[in-house]
Amino acid sequence: MKVSVLYGVHDVRTETRPVPEPGPDEVLVRVTAVGTCGSDVHYYEHGRIGDFVVKQPLVLGHEPSGVVVAAGSQARRHELGQRVALEPGVPCSRCAQCKLGRYNLCPDMRFFGTPPIDGAFCEYVVLREDFAHPIPESLSGEAAGLLEPLSVGVWANRKARVAPGSRVLITGAGPIGLVATQTARAFGASEVLVTDVNPRRLAVARELGATETLDVSTESLSGSAFEPDVLLECSGVPAVAAGAIRKVGRAGRAVLIGMGGDEIPLPLAHVQNFEIEVTGTFRYANTWPTAIALAASGEVNLDRLVTHRFTLDEVEQALTVAARDESVIKAVVVPDHG
Repeated sequence: MKVSVLYGVHDVRTETRPVPEPGPDEVLVRVTAVGTCGSDVHYYEHGRIGDFVVKQPLVLGHEPSGVVVAAGSQARRHELGQRVALEPGVPCSRCAQCKLGRYNLCPDMRFFGTPPIDGAFCEYVVLREDFAHPIPESLSGEAAGLLEPLSVGVWANRKARVAPGSRVLITGAGPIGLVATQTARAFGASEVLVTDVNPRRLAVARELGATETLDVSTESLSGSAFEPDVLLECSGVPAVAAGAIRKVGRAGRAVLIGMGGDEIPLPLAHVQNFEIEVTGTFRYANTWPTAIALAASGEVNLDRLVTHRFTLDEVEQALTVAARDESVIKAVVVPDHG
């Protein structure tokens, strides 16, 4: 099979490798589409994210969909030909966090495209069968791959306890901000203000359900009269996060999603005086059924996020297109299986 491999900073090569064999409880999936993520770009640009360092050739890509084409001896959940969305992190299922249902915090998680675990920029992958989620025919292959970032939005909205009538501030109108916006509205939020510095992305945010947008390159968030119950911070910019927390109303919740600096200046007096709950969020757990239902019902439009498509021979272009084209929201890699 054809595989795109990251050897180091700015060093992506296309290779041929054997098609993997599924283990007893695994399925073999022919990859239909794989979304590119900011973490993929970061590994390409820097060779590491925090403690995760590319020390050996690595296949990136953790937003895949595909079709089940073979199954291990004990795998019983899928018929051959079943279209699936792949949840890219497989936990140990034995540790304390897994047993408490918080498998996203499993210390032994094996996550696609995170060193040293290979990802899905290839023609075939194997995965434990219970993390290959069947999808309806109404979902495109590209949308099915983007159930992964939608799961980030679902998890963040759950952590924030977004409910009917919530007033939500979302900082950052990238892919995560846009799925968080749609999820917040689907969960019943009555008002959603989205901020960014890119007018094109703000226009898409309005199209996808934001009740108000703010271009913070020309207007200050601090000057806005909007007082949210919930902050979903998707920019990863420390100064943006600190300023946004100051806007949260009494007994509100602030969920930090974007990954940027290691520290933010926390407005502690505001957090204490208003009893603001501030929490981080890391990936997701038990979100795929909800994400599939939201996308299949049309409450979340994932196809609208796809702006660019590339083949496995063009992965390097997929990882760098955002630096060349401001219109990018989500670039998708589509294996040609030729």
